[in-house]
Amino acid sequence: MSRRKPRNLSAEERSLWSKVTDSAKPLDSVSRRAPDPAEILNTKPVAKVVPSVQRFEIGQSKKTKPLSHDLSPSLTERLSASQVHMDAKSFAKMKRGKIHPESRIDLHGMTLSQAHPALVSFILNAHAAGKRLVLVITGKGKSKPGDGPIPARIGVLKHQVPQWLQQPPLKSAVLQISQANLKHGGAGAYYVYLRRIR
Repeated sequence: MSRRKPRNLSAEERSLWSKVTDSAKPLDSVSRRAPDPAEILNTKPVAKVVPSVQRFEIGQSKKTKPLSHDLSPSLTERLSASQVHMDAKSFAKMKRGKIHPESRIDLHGMTLSQAHPALVSFILNAHAAGKRLVLVITGKGKSKPGDGPIPARIGVLKHQVPQWLQQPPLKSAVLQISQANLKHGGAGAYYVYLRRIR
């Protein structure tokens, strides 16, 4: 393979190159020299930060939190963060399970298409009868193994019922929704506080 002959620069290219070389500054001679071994020995070593490790015994099971793929807050967090529309004292009593529901409906085992009309009928009838606190039992939902790449929510009714209660025709009858106290079903049930009939 033969080498190419160097190309001759034009006058314009030569003047440009001379401007570049005139403005360039040579590197400092100190920075180009090799470091002195005495300087290296006299420098203080930088302390390494070692992350703290929790004590672990052989045979101890690892404590892991289940991974959550849900970026939105949980249903319990959303209901807890919602504004209280009823009397604060009554709300506190209701949350502690001190007020007993006047009526209840159990939606266990129902499909969405069965549960929705049953819930609408129950809430509207209770409201028409002048009842104030009712209990809606949804169940916690069955846990399923995560087979697919898209995570599925556990407890379809548990997640759907609060949405139904906040939409027409139930929205006009419902004043407050809250997770029930443990003695009335806990995470598997909701207190629904109804508005007064005007």
